[in-house]
Amino acid sequence: MGRKWNNIKEKKASKDANTSRIYAKFGREIYVAAKQGEPDPEINQALRVVLERAKTYNVPKTIIERAIEKAKGGSDESYDELRYEGFGPNGSMIIVDALTNNVNRTASDVRAAFGKNGGNMGVSGSVSYMFDATAVFGIEGKTADEVLEILMEADVDVRDVLEEDEAVIVYAEPDQFHAVQEAFKNVGITEFTVAELTMLPQNEITLPEDAQAQFEKLIDALEDLDDVRQVYHNVDLGE
Repeated sequence: MGRKWNNIKEKKASKDANTSRIYAKFGREIYVAAKQGEPDPEINQALRVVLERAKTYNVPKTIIERAIEKAKGGSDESYDELRYEGFGPNGSMIIVDALTNNVNRTASDVRAAFGKNGGNMGVSGSVSYMFDATAVFGIEGKTADEVLEILMEADVDVRDVLEEDEAVIVYAEPDQFHAVQEAFKNVGITEFTVAELTMLPQNEITLPEDAQAQFEKLIDALEDLDDVRQVYHNVDLGE
């Protein structure tokens, strides 16, 4: 599928490592997930998904515990989950997921990021129909055949198991996230290079060099917004 998940994660983690932005974003995500259900990841699957992804980004335990305790404490702080869709250079497609306590501010910031970097906002559904919601796991130290055997023995259905760089990447339906995680946990695999729910493009495109530079600037601008959780796109960045 060409996503090279390890490289993408490392690039994002490296960029965010200069600030505490990534930790603040995860803090909000964990708080919201814990607030919407039980503050226990064994019961609350949404919380479990966020915590697993936080672990792959080395989010400090203190950040995680503080967010969960805040939810337990009955804080009345509320956030809206929003999705924006738009287009970048050469018709590239972008989905932006946000978590905000000020919808007007976030909408304005996202629209400005698109407009200042060669993109434009689209209406709801204008882009998302070309993407598939997917659970993604990355495992090191195993071959694709070994991973496939683990999943088959656990009777877990997945879309694909591929070797990418030095890891094995598992692609599954979103509702299989817990089943895949449990299958690995049962054989002692608890560390993942990637473990998240994402939006995968059905087809990727390659941009000419000048358009790609502008596109990367647009993606950086969107990811730098405090209210933005995730940015998905259909461009092969060749990483």
